Amino acid sequence: MSVTPLYKPRSDRPMYVAGFMSGSGTNLIRILEYQRKMVDRLDQAFYEVTVIFTDRPESAAEKIGSDFGVPVLTNDIMAFYRARGHSDKKDLSLRPEFDERTVCMLTGYEVDFVALAGYMSVVTEPLFTRFDGRMVNVHPADLRVRAGDKRRYTGDHAVEAAIKNGEGSLRSTVHLVRREVDYGEILAVSAPVPVRWPDGVAVEGLSDPANKQVLRRVADEHQERLKRIGDWVIYPRTLELLSQGRFAFDGKGALHFDGKPVPDGIVIEEESSADAGGLPL
Repeated sequence: MSVTPLYKPRSDRPMYVAGFMSGSGTNLIRILEYQRKMVDRLDQAFYEVTVIFTDRPESAAEKIGSDFGVPVLTNDIMAFYRARGHSDKKDLSLRPEFDERTVCMLTGYEVDFVALAGYMSVVTEPLFTRFDGRMVNVHPADLRVRAGDKRRYTGDHAVEAAIKNGEGSLRSTVHLVRREVDYGEILAVSAPVPVRWPDGVAVEGLSDPANKQVLRRVADEHQERLKRIGDWVIYPRTLELLSQGRFAFDGKGALHFDGKPVPDGIVIEEESSADAGGLPL
């Protein structure tokens, strides 16, 4: 069966990536560091972050752009909403106008893929139309785990939910961004991060309202570990694999990796992203 790569490598340049961020941009920093390591080790980078986009002028985007020599575009989402009489950004009926402006701002950067790296705004139709099947995100949960026909650990509190449900380990997932949040095709999942329980606390007790703060603390600690062992490893590596044309769809829309079907993506078991380029899977 013939397959079509999500990205077809070019001989004249690497895959151009736009990094979208709203806050500290730690995931984007790791993507940029991995890019540099590829150049240092291989004299080339298979992908290149050519522009950083932020929806919050108070984010770390300008510093990151300065540190890595990447131009920064800012489209202030709260200024956009305040100009329309809103004190928050909950009205998604206005979002397509905002995203259309963002698409226009990216004109001229020849963006091949968008990497959402701590981007805290829901994306809407203009971005889906412009980058159909070419937006990726990393999520702090194993999206392969299901409850019936639904993915069990989606949304903002996925780590807390997984710990509360008694999962023995956690994983990060890199996935394509689709219209249903956290339901895009799974590209890669990380090595497992074992759940560590505080002394004197059992999973059964975490449902007790008295342990709410304990659960929050445990979730925060594990999310930080998962970021370091999961997100920061698999996100840049997945972009590298995409840029090499190794992910593809067949005629029925099923995902393949190196010509083989991978309905649940691949597992990247590497210890760290310190070694860039050509790492075996």
